[in-house]
Amino acid sequence: MNTADNVLFLLKTRGPQTAQKLAELLDLTSMGARRQLESAQEKGLVAFEDVADKVGRPSRRWHLTEAGHARFPDRHADLTLQMIQQVRTLFGEGGMDKLIAAREQESQAAYQAALAQGEQTLPGRVAALAQARDAEGYMAETEVRPDGSLLLIENHCPICAAATSCQGFCRSELQVFQRVLGEGCQVERAEHLLSGARRCVYVIRPID
Repeated sequence: MNTADNVLFLLKTRGPQTAQKLAELLDLTSMGARRQLESAQEKGLVAFEDVADKVGRPSRRWHLTEAGHARFPDRHADLTLQMIQQVRTLFGEGGMDKLIAAREQESQAAYQAALAQGEQTLPGRVAALAQARDAEGYMAETEVRPDGSLLLIENHCPICAAATSCQGFCRSELQVFQRVLGEGCQVERAEHLLSGARRCVYVIRPID
């Protein structure tokens, strides 16, 4: 990726950032980072908000606009929405349930195969699941918290249009994660893009 794309990628995966922080992450000068942001702003890809800090002057935090988020594609969004509507028209909600169930079974089989190749510890299984999701376009990563729980973080949703039209896809994914990670943990969704968050985050807690 070029520098302009890296700026957008960091704002997508890390949320709002100052120009100084972006400069540090990209090994740029502060002026270079500001120029990149101003160029992206002219294209309508980023905007800023001045946030009051506890001490000193407000800091300017840059974030992606709707057009900026759109640079990270939703897979075949228009075609997907048309197909969902056609399934509902022809087969009703029962047909949608069957479609979601079929996708659920296919995803579960693929994730189980991916997890079987990695470490069989819970962190290893979560890492393998994140890698599989990342390959599907979810920009996924993991994080281990001090209490021993893990986070599966998805910074992008490549099926956002489908999930918005039919939230059964989201419920299905949560159930698949629980099944493939096994009975030794509990999976909960802590942040949800469709509920207004900038990403989806799942908390995985070991069960003694």
